[in-house]
Amino acid sequence: MSRDARWKSLLELLVERGRLEVEEVAAELAVSTATIRRDFDQLAEQQMLVRTRGGAVVHGVSYELPLRYKTARRASEKQRIARAVAGLVAPGEAVGLTGGTTTTEVARALAERGDLAVGSPALTIVTNALNIANELAVRPQFKIVVTGGVARPQSYELIGPLADGVLGQITIDLAVLGVVALDVTHGAAANDEAEAAINRLLCERAGRVVVAADSSKLGQRAFARICAVEAVDTLVTDTAADEEMVGRFEEAGVRVITV
Repeated sequence: MSRDARWKSLLELLVERGRLEVEEVAAELAVSTATIRRDFDQLAEQQMLVRTRGGAVVHGVSYELPLRYKTARRASEKQRIARAVAGLVAPGEAVGLTGGTTTTEVARALAERGDLAVGSPALTIVTNALNIANELAVRPQFKIVVTGGVARPQSYELIGPLADGVLGQITIDLAVLGVVALDVTHGAAANDEAEAAINRLLCERAGRVVVAADSSKLGQRAFARICAVEAVDTLVTDTAADEEMVGRFEEAGVRVITV
């Protein structure tokens, strides 16, 4: 197992359990205890965990796994969701994409659509996510509009009043939201309030709002609210979503697509 793969596994286990012991996780990952101790020390130097006697705990009270370590989580579900979301986009539309692993997959799915290979432009993409803009900038058929703002390292998203200034002057056809949580009562939410504020403004500028979220996000709550569930037109999720919960979203007026 490569170091990057180990680090992804360690951080995911840490987020899930809150605490890890060296010997236990070494056996689970089939590597030496010396390797795990070294990994913990290096991750602690990057302030991604806190070392303890014999193990490690999550860093801080509220912990958010950085985007670069989330990419392997529920990858197949996210790719299916992304293809379905991309299918909701019509040629020539202006589409807003927030940051996140699922919306990054949506950007890739849009780039793969043959009917969007040409146009002037085939699509206008508005995003505050640096990684999405970077991937799509090489597509000459796409017009890429990037908001200003201050980069947030965990999600590669631009946040703050500079981003507000750009979004306040545009109108888009469709906003695609990547969320940390989506609940019928509490709506869509993110971990960071500044990130949630930009996503909320993107929703307000859109003719319709699509939430792209795997089933693990449904029925969950997070710190910063993006919008009420009534503001969401369509939810695209995976087939593992609880049927009763799907029914509650549909009763609230949300079209639910499961893939």
